[in-house]
Amino acid sequence: MLLHKNIAIVGGGPGGLTLARLLQLKGVRVKVYERDDSQAARVQGAIVDLHFDSGLKAMEATGLMEAFKTNYMAGADKYRLLDPKGNILLDEGNRAGEPNFGNPQFRPEIDRGALRDLLIDGLLPDTVIWDSQFVSMKEIDHKWELQFKNGKTATADIVIGSDGYRSMIRPYLTNVKALYSGATIIQGEIDEPETACPEFYQLVNQANLMAMGNGATIAAQPRGDGGLTFYAASLYPENWVKTSGIDFSNPKDVQDYLINHYEGWNPVFYALFKACTHFVPRPLNYFPLENRWETKDNITLIGDAAHLMPPNGEGVNLAMLDALDLSNCLANAHFTNLKNAVAAYEKIMFDRAAPLCKETIEGISDFAAPTEDSVQDLIKMLS
Repeated sequence: MLLHKNIAIVGGGPGGLTLARLLQLKGVRVKVYERDDSQAARVQGAIVDLHFDSGLKAMEATGLMEAFKTNYMAGADKYRLLDPKGNILLDEGNRAGEPNFGNPQFRPEIDRGALRDLLIDGLLPDTVIWDSQFVSMKEIDHKWELQFKNGKTATADIVIGSDGYRSMIRPYLTNVKALYSGATIIQGEIDEPETACPEFYQLVNQANLMAMGNGATIAAQPRGDGGLTFYAASLYPENWVKTSGIDFSNPKDVQDYLINHYEGWNPVFYALFKACTHFVPRPLNYFPLENRWETKDNITLIGDAAHLMPPNGEGVNLAMLDALDLSNCLANAHFTNLKNAVAAYEKIMFDRAAPLCKETIEGISDFAAPTEDSVQDLIKMLS
């Protein structure tokens, strides 16, 4: 079905790059259009863990597992849970004999930039077209003509949106609107935490750290470049970012708010806030569970572009598994036409995402406004 067809993937994140690699292994002609100016244009963010039955399954299918094993961050999959006073409630780093590759419980962490790089290295030269911010497209004789901000155009038989929760491809399939979950996170980035907030840096100790209690949460993860990403989460009214009166472009304004909001917490957390000079507020939104669209044979979506939900540790894993399922459906000789193949993929994707989104929404209060009981439940789950 894909013979002599050109596929355009819009968005060069883990999902889009995984799909490109899998399609190229099947001999398909594919280009990835990415808005970043270059491969080194920006830091890709904190670490991400891949799961046995999703991200790692897709990675195995790409044939790049050895490259992944070379680049993953050993020990970074451990959780360290603190209370607001800074007392350690759980420390997985002290355990011996933990699972490794091949064990369903093993969830190795890798820097997002390293993951992106190894996927790009697995592609044919010039597969990724940089500086290609999508603007619009139109259908001409059942082909898509894509227009980019840099003035260039491209033509494709099939377009796959892998461009995240603000997808510009999604409106060509559906007008679904995101709903607010009730929680907002304030994300901060610290480039040199070892010197900017040394005591907190030692607490993280290359692990996934969470401090929970008093109706709020602070989570922190190391970055592969030595930096640190943290998230301060609470329940807020919808549109709180606009109505709060906080100037999020002014670090001092955000620091003062966070220190006041986390009143009574260990001062080590205040040092964390003061060390940060770049904050981004992120309301946690999701698509309605009944989100569906009419299948077309020349356009579809993967990852957050298709099934936005609050962070639950599954985002990258779902995008990569979407890529695996879509590539398998498109190359499956069982289907007599592309529309049936795309429809089969979309059913798998929606059936998988909906219950995960429902579970995440139902547990959003336990994450953003934890009680003593919910913290104890988390300890039992991780123990």
